Amino acid sequence: MTAGRAAGHGQTDISGWIAQRAGWAPDDTAIRFEGSGISYAALEDRIGRTAGALADELDIGEGGRVAHLGVNAPEMIDLLFACARLGAIFVPLNGRLTVEELVWQLRDCGADLLFVEPDYFDHAAELAAALPSLRLATYGGADPRWPDLARLRGAAGYRPPGLRADLRGPAKIVYTSGTTGRPKGAVLSQEALFYTALNGQSVFEFTSADRILTAIPLFHVGGMNIQTLPALRAGATVTLHRRFDPAAVLETLVEDRTTLVAIVPTMARALFALPDFGDADLSGLRCVCMGSSSVPPALFAPWHAKGLPVNQVYGLTESGPTAVALPIADGFARSASAGKPVLHCDAKIVADDNGREAAPGEIGEIWLRGPNMMTEYWGNPDATAEAFTEDGWLRTGDLGRVDRDGYFFVEDRKTDMIVSGGENIYPAELERILADSDALAEFAVVGRPDEKWGETPVCIAVPKPGAAVTESSVLALFEGRLARYKRPRAVVLTDGPLPRTPLGKVRKFELREALLAGRLG
Repeated sequence: MTAGRAAGHGQTDISGWIAQRAGWAPDDTAIRFEGSGISYAALEDRIGRTAGALADELDIGEGGRVAHLGVNAPEMIDLLFACARLGAIFVPLNGRLTVEELVWQLRDCGADLLFVEPDYFDHAAELAAALPSLRLATYGGADPRWPDLARLRGAAGYRPPGLRADLRGPAKIVYTSGTTGRPKGAVLSQEALFYTALNGQSVFEFTSADRILTAIPLFHVGGMNIQTLPALRAGATVTLHRRFDPAAVLETLVEDRTTLVAIVPTMARALFALPDFGDADLSGLRCVCMGSSSVPPALFAPWHAKGLPVNQVYGLTESGPTAVALPIADGFARSASAGKPVLHCDAKIVADDNGREAAPGEIGEIWLRGPNMMTEYWGNPDATAEAFTEDGWLRTGDLGRVDRDGYFFVEDRKTDMIVSGGENIYPAELERILADSDALAEFAVVGRPDEKWGETPVCIAVPKPGAAVTESSVLALFEGRLARYKRPRAVVLTDGPLPRTPLGKVRKFELREALLAGRLG
């Protein structure tokens, strides 16, 4: 059975990818996890029996919401595909959130069922008390209070993939990182996941011989959708790490001769800090993918020194995320660029509120359109209408430019831009200079209200232990490198850590609030 179109009968749900591969190469390894391998045949059986357990034992049907709370594990992949098989909706939750935040998201999506792993049993008890109608189940460690997935699967019948009249129904709700306030639930359809996988296969040139490593959290679209789902669709092997541990990641890259890996800037810095990184044999890698925030050029050099191309992927939760990507062939000469629009996505730079397309080099807002886009924000029609234009373009809120060769460059978040004396100042431009300092552990630039100029840039910096850092030494970094109007007017030194999203983006709205309230320093 395939994931393609069956004439006159609709389309097979996306779990058909695994069923097809199980028939084609049943013994090939689909997933490696904590020293064990799961073949494609075994993965298909797990998915089919998980779907049977959801339907027969837990009363989950079309449109049911199945949430998950835990770190990376094969069960997350089982649940995603099992939900797709039933027409249900998978809702992966961020385990770093507080109980209050989790309650809000579970209530917002109307979750019917929550799967919890042992690390979060204490959270689960609090969630159950706060949400009496929410049913709970476990895996990876039994708890007498709730049914266990292994037992449920053992008693359940196998559910095969099915033909669906339309793949545009919701398959997944992913809550945005919340860099600007209360998160919203981006709804990704099976069609969106299908085209996101095709985009990923095209960008990374996947084959069944590839071995990828996923250490980014699977609850985020970056962990599940950039490489993991495309790799499984291609019949490759995915090694999962429960959490990011730099030493364990480096060991896997070397010993497994991993061919592809996706990381974010904070992960790259942690790898470079390892004493074994310089001598590590990473010759198995075809490419290192980086993204999620502005990537300083200094983070490309250590990979390039090892003869490894670095590409960037640009997108956001609402785009699946893969929307713009750098071809691997450009991974040396153009690593600083986000690349070009991917196979099944259009992208453009819009210069003004009238929708005028920007000229080459002109900074404007990035707009995206394609079948990989979300269909809506769950239960939030006003936010959905605000996000999309009438002809289907997604307003990303990110600022960028495109050069004469068609390569995109991401400059900053539109909401982070500082307008000082009528001039636009992009914090990322200042932060690239701060990244060159060996004395700073963390930093960010935000705007502060100013009676004369409207706003002025302020640098918030966390010195490294033992480093002699002063306001003057930080301001000196900008001398001769930026126009005077762009330079920070003040520096606030703090102990940190700075508030961040799960993928390492600084939550600047929190920093601005803390700055105005005098809570920093």
